[in-house]
Amino acid sequence: MAGRHFDEWQVGDRIEHEIRRTVTETDNLLFSVMTHNPQPLHIDVEAAKASEFGQILVNGTFTFALMIGLTISDTTLGTLVANLNYDKLVMPKPVFIGDTMRATSEISELRESKSRPNAGLVTFTHELINQRGEVVCRCLRTALLSRKAA
Repeated sequence: MAGRHFDEWQVGDRIEHEIRRTVTETDNLLFSVMTHNPQPLHIDVEAAKASEFGQILVNGTFTFALMIGLTISDTTLGTLVANLNYDKLVMPKPVFIGDTMRATSEISELRESKSRPNAGLVTFTHELINQRGEVVCRCLRTALLSRKAA
């Protein structure tokens, strides 16, 4: 199991996730269609060319989902009870088709669970970074993680 249990984390732990992902036109189009998002900036090349970006802008909810997905194998895979909160989501730079993404995670808070003695709350600061080293997405994710079996 790749994920860590609650009691295996310390505040300040930092992970540079190894998996990278290049965003494709298909990713963006399918995600936009599957989520019923008809925003022309995401699906209409001519509208996108006329925008300040001059090209298709990748759907922001795909960008967020990709960031979380890239972090799961090293953080909560097999140890997650539930994701409880996503907070302070920001997207300071746009993502374009062909951008290659990598993610980082840092533990910003650990709390004992008051209702579940076999679990605890971990708050991760996740960042998604493009090939130019620019942060394109950041959020806090609070997850309820199981404790390591005694």
